[in-house]
Amino acid sequence: MKPPARMLLAVPCALALIAAPTTAWSADQPKAAGAATTTTATTTAKATASDKAKSAAKVAPVDCAKVKCIALTFDDGPGKYADKLLDTLKKYKSKATFFLEGQYVKSRPAFAKRMAVEGHDLGNHSYTHPHLREVSEDKIREELTKTQELVKQVTGKSPTMIRPPYGEMDDRVKTVAAEMGMPLVLWNGGSRDWATRNEKAIYDEVLKNAKRDGVILMHDWVEQTVKVMPKLLTALQKQGYHVVAVSSLRGAKDLQAADIYPVGSEKDEGLTADTPAEDAESAESPVDGL
Repeated sequence: MKPPARMLLAVPCALALIAAPTTAWSADQPKAAGAATTTTATTTAKATASDKAKSAAKVAPVDCAKVKCIALTFDDGPGKYADKLLDTLKKYKSKATFFLEGQYVKSRPAFAKRMAVEGHDLGNHSYTHPHLREVSEDKIREELTKTQELVKQVTGKSPTMIRPPYGEMDDRVKTVAAEMGMPLVLWNGGSRDWATRNEKAIYDEVLKNAKRDGVILMHDWVEQTVKVMPKLLTALQKQGYHVVAVSSLRGAKDLQAADIYPVGSEKDEGLTADTPAEDAESAESPVDGL
């Protein structure tokens, strides 16, 4: 007995529906695992290449023989605002030089370590900031070697230069610097930040003293200095300056033990006016911690 004609027509239609899923359904399906992996790998490779390019750009050396450079230096730290200062320097791709006191390295080791990791110059500024001309040669040696050893222990790097407190030195200080194999670095421009504690005053003073291969004295424990730094770095860069560590300046790369830099700075009788007076409010107690 033959099946009804209506049934014969229904069978091919059903088979066709089963064999050919709709285009819409196919489009909604996830891509094959291999394709997804390839796409992810390509994206990751591009991101990695981009990161490497950015990293290379950040560490590109500056040739101060070809471009205009200036060095911002910070004494008496690490101060309690040093982390914010480091954030700003990183953002503006600038390097600085930190003349560290041993007592504050001991209380804020993380900041000192970060300075080293992020490629800033480390300098020795004694342990307790005494007037070195008023103490014995043995005490001078103790103040400097104690800080030298502590910075090395905390950061893995030794300071490469000495800045005597208040910029004061004599033949005994030079003798100890020679023993330690380090140059003495002073400055040829100040900020008066410790005295004014005023952002505009600090900004104006630094720009007034800015010059090619200038070494500017500042303090990372002065809150207003840290707050004005983005504006100051922007202004210096607009004037064509590259803000670098002292070691990058012309004439600084070949310094020998007990050499004084900048040349002639030790003869500047006005240098001490840039440093905090002995009875001035200064860096916080070493027990402040982080």
